[in-house]
Amino acid sequence: MIQETGLSLSSIGIGCWSFGGGAYWGEQDQRDVDTVVHRAIERGVTVFDTARMYNDGAGELSLGKALAGYRDRAFVISKVAPAKAYSATLREECEASLTALGTDYLDMYMLHWPINPLGIRHFTGDPAVIAHPPTAQEAFETLASLKKEGKIRFIGISNFGVMQMTEAVHLCPDIAANELPYNVVSRAIEQGIMPFCAAHGIAVISSMTLQQGVLTGRYRTASEVRPHQAHSRHFSMETGRGTSRHGEAGAEVEVFETVDFLRERAAELGVSMGQLSIAWVLANPGIGCALVGSRNITQLEENLGALALNLPVDLKARIDEVSLRVLNKLGNSPDYYENSKASRIF
Repeated sequence: MIQETGLSLSSIGIGCWSFGGGAYWGEQDQRDVDTVVHRAIERGVTVFDTARMYNDGAGELSLGKALAGYRDRAFVISKVAPAKAYSATLREECEASLTALGTDYLDMYMLHWPINPLGIRHFTGDPAVIAHPPTAQEAFETLASLKKEGKIRFIGISNFGVMQMTEAVHLCPDIAANELPYNVVSRAIEQGIMPFCAAHGIAVISSMTLQQGVLTGRYRTASEVRPHQAHSRHFSMETGRGTSRHGEAGAEVEVFETVDFLRERAAELGVSMGQLSIAWVLANPGIGCALVGSRNITQLEENLGALALNLPVDLKARIDEVSLRVLNKLGNSPDYYENSKASRIF
């Protein structure tokens, strides 16, 4: 739970992108959402991560319904898009999130992506916004004001690199967390971002902990992955079937060599591959919370089973060694959706 002197997060948090249903993840039954949220809280999970953009606001509405009667036991994170980080617009977005979630405060409010030209163009086609985007200074000053007013308890960032964090910390010294992709086949943050966060007291929250299902073992080849889940740089443009924009060859051979290795080791341990993958993330002391999507009670219980897995040190080292082939192929850019030479994260 949250202590007034600082930030405390449950080891596993619930990624709520699928809540509310939508084109990316498909339909989501609200009864399943309610059951997942309630059981997660009963099992000691406090962190629930959502955003205004998830399913055009339906994600926040769905989470808000599920949290009725449970709000005081939850740590709710939401996010604002960089294109809406003007002072007035950011305030409007925050109020909209509060209304949708049925609460009068957010435990953490994050700037969803850094403010830079490529990031802005990803979130809006408005020529006025593209020509005159918000500034980082007004965004963080507004977040600080919202915190002072009690609308938010902690200020967070998402997908910020070392240079961007350096600026952010200068403008807003009390940034509490940075949320970024991190898993066995997405290790780009290890070289610079994790050490920076550790040195500045910024918690790292991992998103894509299961690489959108790839690390659960449900797919044996890249061609089996749905296009929406195959548009990162892990996959070739052909596998993404028109949904990719990175323009790179991918690392499918290296990714699925790693997947096969994880499947074999999980079978030897008598655990699921997803549990082994989550346990690997949690074994990194730089991770404050690992977000996992759980669309029903079966998925939730399986994911929480990772907490009971004490990953052997030698197996952790072997997984590091095998997955290093993916890291070497993809490089140290943690923006897995843009070309590695045109990253939104730096």
